[in-house]
Amino acid sequence: MMRLEESGLAGRAVLLTGASGGIGGALGRRLISAGARVAFAAGGRYAEAKLLAEEAWEIGLDAVALEGDLADPLTPERLVQEATDALGPIDVLIPNAGYAPRRIRLAVDTRTWDRTLAVNLRAPFLLAQEVIPAMMARRYGRLVFISSTAAFIGGIVGPHYAASKAGLHGLVHALAPQVAGHGVTVNAVAPALIENTRMLPSLTEGSLSPAVPVGRYGRPEEVADLVMAVLHNGYLTDQVIGLNGGIHPR
Repeated sequence: MMRLEESGLAGRAVLLTGASGGIGGALGRRLISAGARVAFAAGGRYAEAKLLAEEAWEIGLDAVALEGDLADPLTPERLVQEATDALGPIDVLIPNAGYAPRRIRLAVDTRTWDRTLAVNLRAPFLLAQEVIPAMMARRYGRLVFISSTAAFIGGIVGPHYAASKAGLHGLVHALAPQVAGHGVTVNAVAPALIENTRMLPSLTEGSLSPAVPVGRYGRPEEVADLVMAVLHNGYLTDQVIGLNGGIHPR
């Protein structure tokens, strides 16, 4: 695990959405270990976000647990305001919250399509829109969007999910060049087949897919480690970095 003094995040104010489940929990704990002050935001699993905040409090770090449905277009602004009130201006934004109901081929109703795009794409943009101006003014900021290999290959969830994640890549490429000269980096991490998440809740060795060249599924901690490395690197921007065991070499 990265030592506190190496992380560059000690004392930084972070807003992490989707602060529950496998990836959100692993990433939240990495941020705590790095000495960051974190606003842990979650929707229906708010209790998990509160547990992360309590872990931070136990070691003397400022933290807050926030609740909100990111399908509501008013929620991103509110979350940023509440996080800022508790921790000060946001230095790091990680929109990790996602919505991924499985649908076969074209069997996607408009309600599912709209909610998926709202949570997975619109909310990250609105969050970025809220935090970037102050980051630019302070000449420091880190944005890491959590995408998916589905954005490249379609994936197993459905067209609504793949389209929403592909949109994040366009968002990265639109934002990054505009803010790079102001000390703000914008990147995305695109994992695939991560175990112990809501998409792949529990897996055994016998269920390993031969389609994964490394011979196993990924772990939430590996996603968290990659995100932390991206946050640490001020020269890395405008990139979408795959984490998929070799499924989609690029």
